Amino acid sequence: MDAYDAIAFGCPSMGSEQLEESGFEPMFASCEGKLGGKKIALFGSYGWGDGEWMRNWEETCRSDGAVLACESVICNNAPNDEAEVDCKALGAAIAV
Repeated sequence: MDAYDAIAFGCPSMGSEQLEESGFEPMFASCEGKLGGKKIALFGSYGWGDGEWMRNWEETCRSDGAVLACESVICNNAPNDEAEVDCKALGAAIAV
């Protein structure tokens, strides 16, 4: 994490609108202490609910001192054409 100024994280929602907990969440938790001042972008998908997990994740990142580079990209199930365009914009925002 120390070597990067900008980071994109992507994760699907699992269970009761939470980050995937067996692989992703432990990795992300290990990064949290180094997010202060970093430009980040978040993306993910969900199959139920209203995407509350993304709002919670964004708030966690802000509380960790991260700066969201752009609006997070979230889609229900598989990405549609709009989500694909949004993902390209996310990539451009984080690369600047």
